[in-house]
Amino acid sequence: MSNEGLPADEQLPFWGELVSRELAPLMLSSAKGAAGFPARASVLDLGLVRVAAFSSPPAYLRRTRADVRRSDPGTYQLTFVSGTPLWISQRRQDSGLVLGDMVLFDVSHPFEGAVPDRGRHTQVVIMQLPREELPIPPDKVCRLLAQPMSTRTGMGAILARFMTTLDVYGPGCDPRDLSRLGVIALDLAGACLAQYLGAYDDLPAETRQQAMLARVNAFIDHNLGDPDLGPADIAAYHHISVRSLHTLFRQQGETVAASIRRRRLERCHADLTDPRLRRRSIGAIAARWGFLRPADFSRAFRAAYGVAPREFRRAALRCLPDTQAAALSDK
Repeated sequence: MSNEGLPADEQLPFWGELVSRELAPLMLSSAKGAAGFPARASVLDLGLVRVAAFSSPPAYLRRTRADVRRSDPGTYQLTFVSGTPLWISQRRQDSGLVLGDMVLFDVSHPFEGAVPDRGRHTQVVIMQLPREELPIPPDKVCRLLAQPMSTRTGMGAILARFMTTLDVYGPGCDPRDLSRLGVIALDLAGACLAQYLGAYDDLPAETRQQAMLARVNAFIDHNLGDPDLGPADIAAYHHISVRSLHTLFRQQGETVAASIRRRRLERCHADLTDPRLRRRSIGAIAARWGFLRPADFSRAFRAAYGVAPREFRRAALRCLPDTQAAALSDK
């Protein structure tokens, strides 16, 4: 959704109505006023959870008690902030300027916030979490309102990455997959918030399992280039048994080894079509993702994609503009 095709004086009112509809009724204002307020948004419905991505100019927003009485969807809004910083104030707690991290607010209570004018748009991805579905009591969650939560390490980093990739890849999923992603999103958010509250062990076993699976998957993705990566090392790093690791992966319908091999092949597949890697040999690309023996890589690639790596690369080059194709090397 975009308001960029509207006259400048209509852009802000349109955007205020859209935000009120997609999040909750609130007041939105901008110092630019009639000078224009070009903005974009996308919304992804995951059943239990909705994810909304917004890109907009600096603005001030406020939700009053009257707004809450008028409409209360009963959701927490977990917000990952990039582009320019924003601040949120709610229930006598103030986030300060948040950028590159997450902040939580509750639409069942008044709040206010703003994006300072830094000469560029702010970009936020908001995960809307139904209060009754979150496995943490509201009296505990309220301690996290308007408090910045780091996305540099741990569950915060995993959740932020999950939120941003949903916006990119979610539209390509079918409804059944989206519904499953909603359950995963709720479990990850619950685990992340519980970790900040020191209440991780109080979560339901299923939620903790889902969070552990997300941590393991993130670890695998980060270490695909290690040719020795295997179940024993993964289990040891996460302080679980190899048997527990295999039990976790039954939820995904593939073994640990098969998951590692598939992801390595996907990375190689992407690199072989990347014009920026045109001078890198196929053997070097395979080694980058943990395939040390070219013959093993070629056999695995053909089994997965039905074509040899060299033939696949040639076909990919034919789809490029002539100037790029001429520059590519078939090493």
